[in-house]
Amino acid sequence: MKNEFNNIFGQGKPNDAYAKYFLGQSYLNLLTTSDVVVANVTFEPKCRNNWHIHNSEKDYGQILFVTSGEGWYQEFGKPAQKLKAGDVVNIKTGVKHWHGATKDSWFAHLALEVPSEKGSTEWCEPVSDEEYNRLS
Repeated sequence: MKNEFNNIFGQGKPNDAYAKYFLGQSYLNLLTTSDVVVANVTFEPKCRNNWHIHNSEKDYGQILFVTSGEGWYQEFGKPAQKLKAGDVVNIKTGVKHWHGATKDSWFAHLALEVPSEKGSTEWCEPVSDEEYNRLS
């Protein structure tokens, strides 16, 4: 297991407010909270969030900037993509997806969201152990 974790934005505090939407421990460090929200999210090995959808009246969605470690991103009905530091994922509004760490690595990304009057995150079912364990 890759125990080294190095992220310029730090680990943050335990992500207790969203813990019910994650399997495993995640950490949150909000870098900005007004206008454009930028959150540094860190995942321990095997940690992942539930399937979810970013809804907006405009096509804002979410952009992930991978800063450290190795992780996964998957859109519903498509194969998972392995991510590493330097990767960028542009998630369109209305796309069901999940993201999280690989089995043996910490993972961190900046999540950028543009506020929207009718914007919301719709949290769905967890990514099952069976789904997750098929990834290599």
